[in-house]
Amino acid sequence: MPSSSSILESILSPSDLRRLPESQLEPLAAEVRQFLLDSLSKCGGHFAASLGAVELTIALHYVFNTPEDRLVWDVGHQAYVHKILTGRRERLTTIRQWQGLAPFPRRDESEYDAFGVGHSSTSISAALGMAIAANRLGEKRRAVAVIGDGGLTAGLAFEALNHAGDLDVDLLVILNDNNMSISPNVGALANRFAQILSGKLYTSVRATGKKVLSKMPPVWELARRAEEHLKGLIVPGTLFEEFGFNYIGPVDGHHMPTLIETLRNIRQLSGPQFLHVITRKGKGYAPAEEDPVKYHAVTPFDPSKGMVGGKKPGKPKYSDVFSDWACDMAARDRRLVAITPAMREGSGLVRFEKEYPDRYFDVAIAEQHSVTVAAGMACDGLKPVVAIYSTFLQRGYDQLIHDVVVQDLPVLFAIDRAGLVGGDGPTHNGCFDLTYLRCLPGMVVMAPADENECRQMLYTGFLLDKPAAVRYPRGTGPGVDVQQEMTSLPLGKGVVARRGRRIALLAFGSMVAPAMTVAEQMDATVVNMRFIKPMDEQLILEMARSHEFLFTVEENTILGGAGSAVNEVLAAHGTGHTAFNFGIPDRLIQHGEREDMLRDAGLTPEGIGAFVRLHVEDNQRAGTAKRA
Repeated sequence: MPSSSSILESILSPSDLRRLPESQLEPLAAEVRQFLLDSLSKCGGHFAASLGAVELTIALHYVFNTPEDRLVWDVGHQAYVHKILTGRRERLTTIRQWQGLAPFPRRDESEYDAFGVGHSSTSISAALGMAIAANRLGEKRRAVAVIGDGGLTAGLAFEALNHAGDLDVDLLVILNDNNMSISPNVGALANRFAQILSGKLYTSVRATGKKVLSKMPPVWELARRAEEHLKGLIVPGTLFEEFGFNYIGPVDGHHMPTLIETLRNIRQLSGPQFLHVITRKGKGYAPAEEDPVKYHAVTPFDPSKGMVGGKKPGKPKYSDVFSDWACDMAARDRRLVAITPAMREGSGLVRFEKEYPDRYFDVAIAEQHSVTVAAGMACDGLKPVVAIYSTFLQRGYDQLIHDVVVQDLPVLFAIDRAGLVGGDGPTHNGCFDLTYLRCLPGMVVMAPADENECRQMLYTGFLLDKPAAVRYPRGTGPGVDVQQEMTSLPLGKGVVARRGRRIALLAFGSMVAPAMTVAEQMDATVVNMRFIKPMDEQLILEMARSHEFLFTVEENTILGGAGSAVNEVLAAHGTGHTAFNFGIPDRLIQHGEREDMLRDAGLTPEGIGAFVRLHVEDNQRAGTAKRA
């Protein structure tokens, strides 16, 4: 950690930073990098992107009057330095942990977090909204959006650019381009050109020239083309100019003097500005520079050795089960194609890409497109499998309804990270998919209790000539053996996993295992429901006839979830029974280890057991009172 005489320890807020002479900013950047390495090697977190944004973050807080000036980060993977400089340095080692710092900017954590984030590509829209508000209220504050080259692949970012370029508001969009090394043209010449483009003389002459030449259309068109051709030799900014932005850059994002001077110039300009900054992920730590994907989000490691060792032996993750199934199924059926919205590693498609590169499609951060392109493929004879996180499928919900369900197309959704996910917290929790999927006509929705059932459900869904989804949690399952043989499950049929008496626990997916533990203690029946839609109505009615108490357990919000579907069945058949529903409560579960989150929601054997006992005892007391 920094010594007591360090520059960093004197920075308690950006106002302290702004009192430093410029000569101390580069030494400060070196200290910040070391602090990141020392801290995140102990606690883990988003590492490579944060290292790459050190100079940019310091420069932004140095030039702009935060928090009065609004600084909006996209996603927030690169915002750790922002947290360090805004009074949260001492708590950095708690990041992503239960009751620790949030993994992304959050409005309720700091006044410097202008906008809460988690999903990508929202920064330009949010900052534009703030710029419009400042304009309407007559306030002079500035709005700055920092977006990565990955985030800029989403349609939402281009929708915001299209809107912003048509408005006379003071908005700065910074493209933090870290997908490439700093090329030769991003040197002294290009940096000087960026400073000129952001200077008052150039912008004044350019604006005056437009006014004069626009009155002479042939001359204006010739001048415009000449300007764009000249800029095209050095600046790849014609696209953003067409959106109505004044494009500046590219700038070396690790050269502090250039950043400071360019940002100061831009701060004096009016209207939409676009600054292109080239940075390097993992900057300052060689292993992260060489493999930024591996060091994107780290677990604790020894900085002197880096993250060493391969995959530890043990139970396979659900994403591994999906990976193996996808490759095995592709070998059987040439129609299978796999689609992911920029989640190759997380969703388990690394092996698939290597073995079937012509059948693998990474559409970038474009969840809506991933669903509709799958629908187009299905229209013309392919069998698309969309590998997507539960929380990201929310972004493609309209396309799921309009383009897949309405046309009854055979698209299989392999939905990873369903339920509570851990350190990424509320923005990434997959709490709602059972609710938003089961209301869709014709949709088949499955939730496996273990790894083998996951494989068989994927096979079942793939064979169907209709929309289907298999949703499974993050990490590992109970650890059962996975059968290589693939068997189609009977559609809409659950199985009794344990026979007991009086109490029946109707469990969905990941909750079957803890339900079994509870059932052993209470001699209760456990039903592995398997299907959320279509639901096994006959099995539900059988449980109602043969048991005094019915309970449903699911890793999904209680509201409108699988338990609600069970009660709809009971009501429709006039049984007079009502199942007690247990699941994720109607509140946001905060970040931490997955086990912490499950405990907070009560979705552990202890929590489920307490819920069952409470309702059984309450019912018995009510019965005793009624008889008395």
